[in-house]
Formats: sequence, structure tokens, C-alpha cells
Amino acid sequence: MLIISNKKKLWEPSAEWIKNAEITKFIEYVNKKYGQEIKGGKDLYRWSVEKIEDFWAAMWAFGGIVASKIYDRVVEDLNIFPGTKWFPGAKLNFAENLLKYKDDQLAFVFQGETKVSKQITYAELNKVVARLAKSLKEMGVKVGDRVVSYIPNLIETPIAMLAATTIGATWASCGAELQPNAVIDRFGQIEPKVLFTVDGYFYRDKEFNITENAKTVVEAIPSIEKVVVATYITDGKPEISHIPNAVHWDDFISKEEDPGLEFEQLPFDHPLYVMFSSGTTGKPKCMVQGAGGVLINHLKELILSTDVKRSDVINYITAPSWMMV
Repeated sequence: MLIISNKKKLWEPSAEWIKNAEITKFIEYVNKKYGQEIKGGKDLYRWSVEKIEDFWAAMWAFGGIVASKIYDRVVEDLNIFPGTKWFPGAKLNFAENLLKYKDDQLAFVFQGETKVSKQITYAELNKVVARLAKSLKEMGVKVGDRVVSYIPNLIETPIAMLAATTIGATWASCGAELQPNAVIDRFGQIEPKVLFTVDGYFYRDKEFNITENAKTVVEAIPSIEKVVVATYITDGKPEISHIPNAVHWDDFISKEEDPGLEFEQLPFDHPLYVMFSSGTTGKPKCMVQGAGGVLINHLKELILSTDVKRSDVINYITAPSWMMV
């Protein structure tokens, strides 16, 4: 048995760090708003489970959620679990909350195995999302339709998600590394109207073309009316004539430079994402995630648990097939 003595802390926040932490500011807000004397994380946790409605109301306000209509109450009945309704009466849009900044600060930085880096500012992001949302709307995508992607984590991936959710569509994704049968097992259950895909991807310095895989997926899911193909591994436009209903990204997106964003205002529990189980016990199971629930939980985790500020950069290394927590 190895006994380690003289244990040392790996890290301890400074007094300045604690003072400027988002959770410190949140505690100060709660103490003032609700007449509490919370002094630290344990006190905050205790209050959050004893005063559930107050905690989530505080998180809504502190997180700065953008909504066209405020909620009637925080929760209908806490005795109904699962199944109760949260924030009934509220009207909001998930994408609007992610796109509330329109300045020149970087929104995304992409670094692929091609060693090519791409980046986009919030101002640029708002414009390109507006252009893509306009194209989706013009082709008939409406509230409740499913829009999906079979694509790696390119900058185009969140752009497509934001454009779809701007107009109230529900998003689902599979990484480009999945084989066609795995994609069909997932997307075949939700009858998507639009599929975003790519010519291929790089892995360990090898190039993988997935246009044939995309063709197989589209031919197996008759609900797909349009396939929008982004370019990653090809110089110039890739050959996509063999994929039914396919169009290049640059040919699909609106040519209007700045058409403006019109965010569909939807209930708190409007379906935002369809996620899928791993499929180890039969076909993958669909798990529908509500827009407001995803939004407020992400704000809670990023602001309170991770202390993310606007000036920070978060690095995610994962495929769009999975939820990273």
C-alpha cells in the first residue's frame, strides 16, 4: 500500500479570483433579492434544493435570458416528477439568446487537422445565420420540422443549428464518422426535412470522403427534401450530383448580405434537440430536449459551475454524435 504524506493542494483560488467569480456575484444577487445569508457553495446548494422555484427564477434573471414574454410562474407542480411544466407562459427563442451579441468579438474558432484555422465574429455569425435561416424558410421549413446534420464539428455545423432553431425547427446531429446504417437508425425515426452534410473529413492525417454515405442515408429516408453539402476536404466544389436533392452550401445560402433575423417566439418546452441513446439495446432511443431547459441549464453550468466569462475561450474536442458534459 502506498501512503502519501504531506499532501498539497493542486490549486487554490486567490481572494481576487473568488471576488470576481460569477458564483460569488450570483450569491450576492440571491442574498439581496431573497434576503438570504448564503456564504458559499454548500449554503447555495442547500438553498437551491430547499427553494427550487426561487433558485431557477434567480438563474433566469442572473443569466439574462432573452424572452418576448415572461413566464407566468416558475413551475406548475413540483410533486409531478417527471412531467411537470417549467416556466409556463414564457415565449423565447434559443438561437436569439445565443446571438444577442452582434459585435466584433470572436464567436467561433475552428482548427482542423488540415492545419487551417477559421474564425467568425458575432457580427459575422448573426449575418450568416440570417442568410441561412432565410433560405430554410423560403424552402418551406417551419416550426416543428426536423433539420439534421451528418457532419463534423465545422463552423458550418453550429451555423446550421442556429439557423434552424431561429425559425423554430428541431435539430438533431450525427458525426461524420458514423456509418450510414447508424445514421439511418437515428434520423429515420424523426423524418427530417433537411440534411446538412459535408464532402468528408480528416482523421489522423487521412482523408475520408462521405458523399457515398450521405447518398445512402438520403435514399433511405424519403422525408429529406434538401441536402445541403458543405466543403471541407475538396479544393473547389465537390461532386454531389449522385446525392438526391443535393445542393452546395454556397448555392443554397441566401445571397442577400444582411437579411436580418426574425426569431420565432416559442414556449419554454418547445423541442430544440433530438438526442439519441447509444443503440446498445436495439435502435437508438430518441430523447427530446426542450429549448428553455437546455438554455437555462447551460447558463447554470457555464456561469456558476465553470465561471465562464465573455472573454474566455472554451475548447470542445468531440464529435456531434455525442453530448459533451
